[in-house]
Amino acid sequence: MVRMLRPFTRAVTYTRWLHLSIAIVWPSLWLFIDEAWWTVGTATVLLGLAGLVPAMRVVEGFQARLLLTGRRDRGESEEIVVTPSATWGDRGRMVVWLQTRLFLGALASHLAVQLLFLTVDLVSTALGGGRAGGAWLPVEGRHWSHALLVPVPVVLAAAVVVGSGNLITRIALRLLGPSPAERLAALEERTEQLLERTRIARELHDSIGHALTVAVVQAGAARAAGDPAFTDRALGAIEETGRAALEDLERVLGVLRESGEPASGRPTLADADRLLESARASGAKVDAEVTGPVETVPGPVSREGYRILQESLTNVLRHAGAVPVRVRVHVADDTLVLAIRNPLPAGAPGSGRGSGLRGIRERAALLGGRARTGPDDGDWQVHATLPLS
Repeated sequence: MVRMLRPFTRAVTYTRWLHLSIAIVWPSLWLFIDEAWWTVGTATVLLGLAGLVPAMRVVEGFQARLLLTGRRDRGESEEIVVTPSATWGDRGRMVVWLQTRLFLGALASHLAVQLLFLTVDLVSTALGGGRAGGAWLPVEGRHWSHALLVPVPVVLAAAVVVGSGNLITRIALRLLGPSPAERLAALEERTEQLLERTRIARELHDSIGHALTVAVVQAGAARAAGDPAFTDRALGAIEETGRAALEDLERVLGVLRESGEPASGRPTLADADRLLESARASGAKVDAEVTGPVETVPGPVSREGYRILQESLTNVLRHAGAVPVRVRVHVADDTLVLAIRNPLPAGAPGSGRGSGLRGIRERAALLGGRARTGPDDGDWQVHATLPLS
């Protein structure tokens, strides 16, 4: 019993009924003003013309969101669009919607009124009075037993109110919902957002991870050395790396705040010397060789190449420590090749399943290239090939 009465405790039940009632206001007024001109065909033609107006989709969408779903920007309301009709298919669905709303509203209102008349007649005849008139079903005679039938039209009227509201909401979700083209556009936008979030996550992982790794290695080396001069150099390296990480963090946060900010501020392979010096300051013996016109590498490839090199050096410092590192950057034949190789100390992890290594492979794959990471002849290597086109 309580479950049956629950819809009547929700405001949306009454706003849906209001939505249906609004649909028949203008035909009712027109009927009272000039009954001679009022026909079902006339109303159909007028609604057809109104549905062809692109802005009508905005008006009906806002009204349906507010009155049918009870929410303006979440839940079911997301399935009701509030943009102008862009295609003839959108206009056709709007015409069908306007006509469906009118006829369903007229039918539901007429049923509710008839059930109300029937209820009044049953109460009146049960008390010994006469019929009020107007009801489809005549109530014959006067008898107290008519009172026992009063709940029937009341329950039916309640069912009409709730049922018609649910029905018009379902119809609205179909006719006022996004078209296939709009669904595809929304899916593409969502995909772009997810890709952007993934890229930002990789940026933060690479930049902040590198800075923290350098800081930890430098602090440990300075403590073990006990040399004031070395400690000063270590603190300087920590300061420089931390400042660079803060710049990267500020840039990424700027991208989050302003989606239109260009990516040109991101470091490229032209800034690779900063990475190499940071690794050398942390104790790694870096042997670097750069061949080919690195400055001609396209921006997206150069930026991703910088991050691959950064993550590779970070992994060396984190897992191998102060070991010799061989770095080769080669540009030729429309291809950028990055090769980072270092000895693999005993006990160092060599599974190749870390998130950083996965990020290296993902960066290469997004550019149409490939990356190999893993042990090779007692060394650990990262070998990435990126197409320049």
